Amino acid sequence: MFPASTKTPHKQPRKQSISIGRGTRKKDEDSGTEVGEGTDEWAQSKATVRPPDQLELTDAELKEEFTRILTANNPHAPQNIVRYSFKEGTYKLIGFVNQLAVHYTQVGNLIPKDSDEGRRQHYRDELVADSQESAKVVISETENLEEDEEPKELETEPGSQTDVPAAGAAEKVTEEELMTPKQPKERKLTNQFNFSERASQTFNNPLRDRECQMEPPPRTNFSATANQWEIYDAYVEELEKQEKTKEKEKAKTPVAKKTGKMAMRKLTSLESQTDDITKVSQAAKIVERMVNQNTYDDVAQDFKYYEDAADEYRDQEGTLLPLWKFQNDKAKHLSVTALCWNPKYRDLFAVGYGSYDFMKQSRGMLLLYSMKNPSFPEYMFSSDSGIMCLDIHVDHPYLVAVGHYDGNVAIYNLKKPHSQPSFRSSAKSGKHTDPVWQVKWQKDDMDQNLNFFSVSSDGRIVSWTLVKSELVHIDVIKLKLEGSTMEVPEGLQLRTVGCGTAFDFHKEIDYLFLVGTEEGKIYKCSKSYSSQFLDTYDAHNMAVDAVSWNPYHTKVFMSCSSDWTVKIWDHTIKTPMFIYDLNSAVGDVAWAPYSSTVFAAVTTDGKAHVFDLAINKYEAICNQPVAAKKKNKITHVQFNPIHPIIIVGDDRGHIICLKLSPNLRKMPKEKKGQEVQKGPAVEIAKLDKLLNLVGPRQPPAQEDAGCEQLRCGLGTSSPQDSSQPDQETSRGASLHRGNFVRPCMCRLCIQGCVSP
Repeated sequence: MFPASTKTPHKQPRKQSISIGRGTRKKDEDSGTEVGEGTDEWAQSKATVRPPDQLELTDAELKEEFTRILTANNPHAPQNIVRYSFKEGTYKLIGFVNQLAVHYTQVGNLIPKDSDEGRRQHYRDELVADSQESAKVVISETENLEEDEEPKELETEPGSQTDVPAAGAAEKVTEEELMTPKQPKERKLTNQFNFSERASQTFNNPLRDRECQMEPPPRTNFSATANQWEIYDAYVEELEKQEKTKEKEKAKTPVAKKTGKMAMRKLTSLESQTDDITKVSQAAKIVERMVNQNTYDDVAQDFKYYEDAADEYRDQEGTLLPLWKFQNDKAKHLSVTALCWNPKYRDLFAVGYGSYDFMKQSRGMLLLYSMKNPSFPEYMFSSDSGIMCLDIHVDHPYLVAVGHYDGNVAIYNLKKPHSQPSFRSSAKSGKHTDPVWQVKWQKDDMDQNLNFFSVSSDGRIVSWTLVKSELVHIDVIKLKLEGSTMEVPEGLQLRTVGCGTAFDFHKEIDYLFLVGTEEGKIYKCSKSYSSQFLDTYDAHNMAVDAVSWNPYHTKVFMSCSSDWTVKIWDHTIKTPMFIYDLNSAVGDVAWAPYSSTVFAAVTTDGKAHVFDLAINKYEAICNQPVAAKKKNKITHVQFNPIHPIIIVGDDRGHIICLKLSPNLRKMPKEKKGQEVQKGPAVEIAKLDKLLNLVGPRQPPAQEDAGCEQLRCGLGTSSPQDSSQPDQETSRGASLHRGNFVRPCMCRLCIQGCVSP
């Protein structure tokens, strides 16, 4: 900053005369004090004189403090300013008024250097300084010239007139130059943003010292023995690697060699991208599970720790506690057609979506949910045709086999990111002509190829084998109805075929399986015989919806049907051991994995029924509506392999997880001095005890010679009593004493094919 060039007049200091009188006596008019003579006024002590009207206060009143609040508000500022608002069309009061009051202002004489006025004044000062310097230079030059010209004038002759005008002209020029100083050229102001005084535009990078502190690299002590054979083994391994790389290079075609570099570049870029995406997706999945765990924390706590204390006061009743609800917007208008728990990851289960409304068939979906993330599925696959059934491989839990409504079967690989199935049947390679109702994985064949079975309404049970990159199928058996033929106009007779709806394989006997049909019959079949059945059961009056072997007892199986009944069978007897009427069409049944006497059934009226034959043989110990809405129909149910929960699905695409109360999973009580026995043998004995209560069985008879000739399926059956079986009906359940038969003891029957 520098002072402005304005001229201000100098003020003369005001002279004041101070006279101190000696020997005089003065009286101060204001205070009324007298000043003594001969002393200074400042040294005189003054006596205060109080005015007569002054108020006298006590010491307490004088010491009293009064609080005064000083505010910065302007007392002259207006308090009620109103302005017209064009937006609202009314006058509005202005709440804020500027309280600034200016008491004194003074204009300074300093100007900022960066302002326009400062630059102009600086330029003027430079011009004045330059003009003064140029004037000094001209004067010094003229003085030098005069000193040089004086001797020349003396040398010239007095009569010569030619030199006089030249000298006079020089004098005139110098005088004019002296009188008029040179005007300096105007200096153009440069732009400080793009002006450079240098010829080149290279920048001189400033030197900076930077320091950083880092941790020293980790050190480890490594020791090994290097001997002759270890060196030899290392060279052998390196030689094998080189030979493998050479074989791979030979296998490549010339075209592949040309495009090898480009392909490798693309592959590396894709791999890097996929690695980044997988890392981000894994992190996002973990964060999503953490958020869901916090959101559904109360449900997770109930799942892990809650036990219904009211079961202690109930005699033979239990309840189901709703936990999570799984649904997806993309499968909103589809029905749950299949449920299956993953055999390895106990919190993961697969759901198949399709439609049971055969007049309005649409797309299908395969979703896999985890209890750790109930808000969104872990895997999602879509298909053009509805998925009617599915099954997950026991040894390879990432392989899911599904059956479609159009008769095709497919296998999805959860390890592959794409949404298309890894294997799929077609009309060219072979498929079912009707909907596939159930699929089941089997043990690997002799060549260690994966294979599974499927059953369809076309009456065929087909074995599918994964050979390289295709599905190879073989018809195991055809469900031909006995005694039912249809005549064709040409005079030919066609045998009608049964429509398979469900099947299940024996838990111990690999070749033995059961098949349920739409006609209400259940066939006991063997993989070894494709021409005939081992046995036939007239099970139900309507279609059989599910068939399931008991996980503990090798002779007991269960079936359910749309005729409202659930029946429990001994496969050596053609009549059911227990019959339960549930007053509505039964969609599915499932045995509990922890007990041989507990099973669950779901009906189309939205209820779930849980039975425990060891507690009550006549009715369910739990009968509870579980559907999300009253009109929803429950279609399927499945028990978790280790946790005391079940999942049920309805025809609106909802899956509900329910926890069993303690009364639904009672274990034998400990007696004093006795240890509680656990294991499959205890469960088998418990169910055998119930079967023995129904009625005695005939001891096995001698071997029948005619049975082996009829290939174990048409053996001699001699019912003990051909009359109607005795029935004991109580509270909706029936206990049947069947027509006890003489079991066959031929060689084939001893292997497991027991004839009626």
